[in-house]
Amino acid sequence: MGAASRPGFRLSRVGRRLVTVGLTAVLATSLSACVQSQRGDDSGQTMVFGAPGAPALFDPFYASDGETFRVTRQMMEGLVGFEPGTVQVEPELATDWSSSEDGKEWTFQLREGVKFHDGTDFDAEAVCANFERWYNQTGPGRSAALSYYWIETFGGFAGDDEPSLYSSCEAKDPTTAVIELTRATSKFPAALGLDSFSIQSPTAMRKYEADNVVAQGSSFDYSEYAEKHPTGTGPFEFGSYDQSNQSVVLNRNDEYWGEKARLDRLVFKVIPDESVRKQELLSGGIDGYDFPNPADLDSLRQQDFNVQVRKPFNILYLGISQKHNPALRDLKVRKALAYAVNRENLVNANLPDGAEVADLYYPSNVDGYAEDVEKYSYDPERAKRLLAEAGHPDLTIEFWWPTQVTRPYMPDPRGIFNALAGDMRKAGINVKPVSKPWNGGYISDVNKGEAEVFLLGWTGDYNSPDNFIGTFFGTTENQFYTKPAPWGEELANRLDAADREPDPAERERMYTAINRDLKSEYLPAVPLSHSPPAIVTAPHVKGLVTSPLTAEQFASVRIEK
Repeated sequence: MGAASRPGFRLSRVGRRLVTVGLTAVLATSLSACVQSQRGDDSGQTMVFGAPGAPALFDPFYASDGETFRVTRQMMEGLVGFEPGTVQVEPELATDWSSSEDGKEWTFQLREGVKFHDGTDFDAEAVCANFERWYNQTGPGRSAALSYYWIETFGGFAGDDEPSLYSSCEAKDPTTAVIELTRATSKFPAALGLDSFSIQSPTAMRKYEADNVVAQGSSFDYSEYAEKHPTGTGPFEFGSYDQSNQSVVLNRNDEYWGEKARLDRLVFKVIPDESVRKQELLSGGIDGYDFPNPADLDSLRQQDFNVQVRKPFNILYLGISQKHNPALRDLKVRKALAYAVNRENLVNANLPDGAEVADLYYPSNVDGYAEDVEKYSYDPERAKRLLAEAGHPDLTIEFWWPTQVTRPYMPDPRGIFNALAGDMRKAGINVKPVSKPWNGGYISDVNKGEAEVFLLGWTGDYNSPDNFIGTFFGTTENQFYTKPAPWGEELANRLDAADREPDPAERERMYTAINRDLKSEYLPAVPLSHSPPAIVTAPHVKGLVTSPLTAEQFASVRIEK
């Protein structure tokens, strides 16, 4: 629930910072003291959660990182949400919706009796005020650095040469909002469940100048609204952010329209190092944390901690760039790579329990999934034959892998690289390793097509083929191919046509056909695995429902001691 730099990256999701053993011990001690002071002597129902990173701000529209969304989704809601534990769209601030036959007009029936945290009424005027705010961004707000998900979903802003997917919003009456699009899209209505499109109080945004963002070099100075006064309709409301102690405090919204939160207070304590998060849980300083090391799961279970493994909603793939190495433009060579890697062994030996071998570029619970695709079992001898037929019996490739990072789909980059490189060498492929830090050249170079063969992946934002294969292959020049791949334009056009198709059954057929051809006729990458990231909580934490989107909501959590 990404966070992203397209195609295929989540720049701001959880990173891993190296800390010395001595610093780790000191930090753990100081964190325990800070957390205990936050709890107080009589904190009632308080949960302290160890977050891997700090939120960038508290206005989700300007965010793209998972740690900001982890906080804001507790305070804010969208027109639609996702059913707990699944990726299925469900009503949130809208109770129902329908579209015109051509897929351009969407009518949303809104929930009555809802108020924002500042007492402002939630109604159709508030919905349209948010859409118009997003569409009419100016200055830095029009950049991908700030309005990433708007640009990815809707394309552009008012006055752009290229038309935006968004056309207009009309408040027909207080409980009916009509959104006009310029074309049909498979993204609707699921994309409106993205945290960036949470509906915020127009009153608070005006009062605290939400759009007053100033560029400062490569960073930004945000508004008073984004830093101190985020205002939504959710079960928690903003309390405070102590940057010196790196902790965010949210309080229960006692006026919430739905079932009230069980917790009086929810604290997110920023602990970047995974080993420190684990130590804090063991010492009782925090009540839970995300992304535990897969090697620690059995030990944590044996100590009665509640380890929940999410359903996988991601993909790890072996990318194949056709920019520099002419041999990789030959389909037989790309198929040889697919036969050369032992994906079953990779899943069993290098990935956590619950990981699955991937046959497509997204999980089976996404629309358009095709069972009857060409599959590549581990067969090094067949790989050798294909390379010989293609005239490359002594194929040499650069195989890139990232350092200084873990990802839900790639918990151990070095181990995964070593396993796959060993497989390739058994098939007679000469492997030249290339490793770079994730934020020190790896993702930027991969994005430009500089890596010949590389490891990368994606965690889905919502249930849509476009969010996966549209992201990967929907442009004629990307990390996989440039102009030397003549079918790149054909594939991009097919993906665009499928996204635009208003009839769901026909759109499903189109995506299914594309998925078949991706594996047999194109093969721009080799799908490797779907890997389920875990989350761990103390025995006294009850009621947490995990999300395949890594988008947990804590309103259902209670503390039983």
